[in-house]
Amino acid sequence: MDRVAILSLHTSPLAQPGAGDSGGMNVYVREMAAALAHKGCRCRVYVRRWRDDLPTEVDVEPGVTVVHVDAGPAELDKEHLGEVVGQFTEGVLADLDGEGLPDVLHANYWLSGVAGHRIKHEVGVPLAVTFHTLARVKSASGDPESSQRADAEAEVLGCADVVIASCEPEAQQLQHYYGASPNRIELAPPGVEHALFSPGNQGAARAALGLGEGPVLLFVGRIQPLKRPLVAVETLAMLKRSDARLLMVGGPSGAVGYHTQQRLQQQVSALGLGEQVVMVPPRPHYSLSTYYRAADVVLVPSRSESFGLVALEAAACGTPVVAAAVGGLQSVVEHGRTGFLAERATALAFADKVNELIGNPLLCAEMAMDASERAKTYSWSAMAGLLQAAYSRAQSRVLVDCT
Repeated sequence: MDRVAILSLHTSPLAQPGAGDSGGMNVYVREMAAALAHKGCRCRVYVRRWRDDLPTEVDVEPGVTVVHVDAGPAELDKEHLGEVVGQFTEGVLADLDGEGLPDVLHANYWLSGVAGHRIKHEVGVPLAVTFHTLARVKSASGDPESSQRADAEAEVLGCADVVIASCEPEAQQLQHYYGASPNRIELAPPGVEHALFSPGNQGAARAALGLGEGPVLLFVGRIQPLKRPLVAVETLAMLKRSDARLLMVGGPSGAVGYHTQQRLQQQVSALGLGEQVVMVPPRPHYSLSTYYRAADVVLVPSRSESFGLVALEAAACGTPVVAAAVGGLQSVVEHGRTGFLAERATALAFADKVNELIGNPLLCAEMAMDASERAKTYSWSAMAGLLQAAYSRAQSRVLVDCT
């Protein structure tokens, strides 16, 4: 395995996570490409040009090049990206014509999957797909997605030579909601950069952030209904502790992001928490470790998560997590050992578990140690090795033909 074409139409590894539509997938694509490059692969990462002044190519590091493909105006809402998939596909094909064919295509998210599906038929190389989120799973959890997206995901699944799942719950969802063939599903859990995310001195981290004594709760994620930031605010309110703080790191995302942020701010005011809730704009990924170390508990109340990088990074920093018992969070958080999973992700349920942690320093310390130890089993290098093996198995088989 030498050349990998990574498709990431709607989000770039060069963009700031936590802003706009950028999030965990940006980190995933960046770290995946770097880890594959460290194992000798040459990765060209194709993204849609999202700013007019971007160069056509950016050499991120040896073996990783980001290619900006013109597909519609730079400032284009995510909701309209489906209209430019054809242009993106043509741009990738033109680059491949000049650069030579890759050994494998790896599409990320359904939009890239649609492009990868056509490219596979045009050039005849295996197609690997990581969906990150699934329309039918989101709809079932209360975040309706279009039937167009769900149908497109099903079509891509029907022709993908290998489908990468981050964990067993995601593999089960692919089979349950889409009838995906288990023989073509490969598990490759994401990793964590342990040089950045590791246990550290809580007092020093709090001093760096200007925080004093008292419990500190942390929410990291885009401000959108899927992430349920209101649950984090209401959890703080239920603690009934004037010395507690909630840090919320992230910015509005999606069509209703700004509306969600306004509602969040209104609820903070209504609950009289203006002095206790600290809204933090999106931060560079590497700097999040300071926030994780400063916190007593990280809250992840999402309605659905295919994996949950925030929960893993928090664990790597030795911070217990209270999370919704959904999707990949059920794999990342070991209930009662590295954190708590709430079957009903209500503020009441979250507050109960937060109180249990901050009221028991010994339990908190034990969970911190167990969390950081368990996080050590996840690495981007290990993920890259699993991907290489999956690519090779796909290459050894006859390509799936959906025609």
